[in-house]
Amino acid sequence: VRLEESGGGAVQGGGSLRLSCAASGYTYSSYCMGWFRQAPGKAREGIAFITADGSTNYADSVKGRFTISRDNAKNTLYLQMNPLKPEDTAMYYCAADRYACGPIWYQFDYWGQGTQVTVSS
Repeated sequence: VRLEESGGGAVQGGGSLRLSCAASGYTYSSYCMGWFRQAPGKAREGIAFITADGSTNYADSVKGRFTISRDNAKNTLYLQMNPLKPEDTAMYYCAADRYACGPIWYQFDYWGQGTQVTVSS
């Protein structure tokens, strides 16, 4: 199983980024996919989730600003983020699990290496 994030970078507050997560090595369409983030000195936070059938759920901290989506034909997960705020600065990870689909990070079996997002004020 491999998950590879991309699309991170440095942006000013109010800007936007789209993260991608390319998945391989398992039946992508059957798994819940999630985005987590972790800022230095803080706990890992689950922010967005999408079930195998496309239902979505968001943390309050990103609701209305971030959109999670998946392309099962391309085995790719996305996170559209706008407008970004300085408090969104963190390492962002995608994760996959056959059964779990919520913010408890240790319930997810598979993880990517992360992509850094830095938002300046």
